Amino acid sequence: MPTSSVTIEIDPNTKRVVREGIPKELDPAAASAVEEGLRLVEAHGGEVTVVTMGPADAVDDIRKALAMGAEKGIHITDEALAGSDTLATAKALAAAIQKGEFEIVICATEATDTYSGLVPGQIAEILGYPLLSFAKEVKVEGDKVTVHRQSPGGYQVVEAELPVLITTTSGINEPRYPSLKGIMGAKRKEVTQYAAADLGLAADQVGEAGAREKALTIGKPPAREAGQVITDEGDGGIKIADFLAELKVI
Repeated sequence: MPTSSVTIEIDPNTKRVVREGIPKELDPAAASAVEEGLRLVEAHGGEVTVVTMGPADAVDDIRKALAMGAEKGIHITDEALAGSDTLATAKALAAAIQKGEFEIVICATEATDTYSGLVPGQIAEILGYPLLSFAKEVKVEGDKVTVHRQSPGGYQVVEAELPVLITTTSGINEPRYPSLKGIMGAKRKEVTQYAAADLGLAADQVGEAGAREKALTIGKPPAREAGQVITDEGDGGIKIADFLAELKVI
């Protein structure tokens, strides 16, 4: 995805995020998900496989996750996928996941470029996995997974049996920095590439042809109106109270 220092732009013709010719990075939210997977493997065994869908240069993000310690990568890339909506994206990712034997799928709560937050839930529905969302802490004991689910007032304790899909919050951990050894080793690790047809997806299921949601118009939000200035002449508190009363805040 575009680096955090880049201002996201939308192509007025395609109505898609401009991704060509700009610096990219492994999504920080995805890096936290990778880190959580690595920590679970260190505690319980197994291996981490990273799955992403994107253009050819998205393999660079996979390599960064492999440098962190993931063992394998899966790259879904195909011109036919361009313009896919969240459901088509979820279908492709779920189909790739179904080719392996994954007991725990970990996703970021949402991508930090488009912030839809819809894909993880759709993947869970397609796979038939319980969805443990907004996890700020994850524990695995045998076949049971327990998460502390972040909420406005604290957290909820939620449990489910394997297999599960977990979405992590940004504060769940601090992703590790890849070591030089990890960076060099990542170049030799396996990255499997799939096109839409490899996943059993027809052309009318993905891309613009299969999109059920479409961006019709793009424009800037209306300019913010100037606020009301209250001059305190000894009755500022009353004026503020009256103003808030008009808004029915008090």
